[in-house]
Amino acid sequence: MASTDHPLDDIDLQILHLLQANARVSQAEVARAVGLAPSAILERLRKLEHRGVLKGYVALVDPHAADLRQLAFVAVRTRGPVDITDAAGSALTTLPEVLEVHHVAGEDCYLVKLRARDAQHVGHLLRQMQTFPGVVSTRTTIVLDTLKETLRLPLPQPQSQPLGGAERTPQEGAA
Repeated sequence: MASTDHPLDDIDLQILHLLQANARVSQAEVARAVGLAPSAILERLRKLEHRGVLKGYVALVDPHAADLRQLAFVAVRTRGPVDITDAAGSALTTLPEVLEVHHVAGEDCYLVKLRARDAQHVGHLLRQMQTFPGVVSTRTTIVLDTLKETLRLPLPQPQSQPLGGAERTPQEGAA
């Protein structure tokens, strides 16, 4: 969890905007964009990582290229004591096709995002979920088309422009 003891300053926000646009941007490019030395950028990155603000760096793989064309959201209902419900949530996280598991309020207990090859593969995963202790039902929504999917957070804009001139976002379409 990110520490709130140290709020993000303008430089941190500029760095995070650049990294969300392209996590492969070099430290030298970030340094030029924000007007600091590469060594200062390295130190800021280390601090952001240590504080848990930067949780990691990923490569975004096209799910179609990986033959995982079917996107589905599954509402999972559980019943039983808290330890059984918690165990069901943990079990859901073990399926490789499950991308996200959210413990939610409402009639359902968990909301699961998964990627599968096709409808038959989704069915197989649903049958697997039904075997987890505490799971009493699932309700599935199959995605027909995705209009927007992003990992970028809507971070506040820095108050000042980078010292190096106009804000640059290398490979804007990368995420």
